[in-house]
Amino acid sequence: MSNRAAVSFQTTLHVRDHCLCLAAQRAARALARRFDEALKPAGITSGQFSLLMSLNRPAPPTIGSVASLLAMDRTTLTANLKPLERRGLVELAADEKDRRSRRIKLTDAGMTVLAAALPIWTNTHAEIDRALGDGLAADLRRGLEAIT
Repeated sequence: MSNRAAVSFQTTLHVRDHCLCLAAQRAARALARRFDEALKPAGITSGQFSLLMSLNRPAPPTIGSVASLLAMDRTTLTANLKPLERRGLVELAADEKDRRSRRIKLTDAGMTVLAAALPIWTNTHAEIDRALGDGLAADLRRGLEAIT
């Protein structure tokens, strides 16, 4: 006799059809794939686009502030910065006021890539908004913001 607890297949189907977390994960992956494909000519992924865009500020932000904005931990952010740093798109430097903290600067090369990627992002986003139609994109954004 097995000690394994039973979960019915009907329960599995119910979770599949009602789980907001699963739906959000699936949608996020589909959107990321779509933007990754669109952004290939700019030489970046959708995640890199978001990261570069988060650095487009009047003053270089701290790693902590960018991690918070992108809802990722500092270790993951640091790992995501490494390929961008190797390509010369970003630079990391110690904060002048607090040497324990590091700031991330978008380089001129990074700004060039971001500027090339922006029209691609804009067009892809417009296609998705049109496909959703009738304010659904705005409703979706409001719903997602309510969760965060």
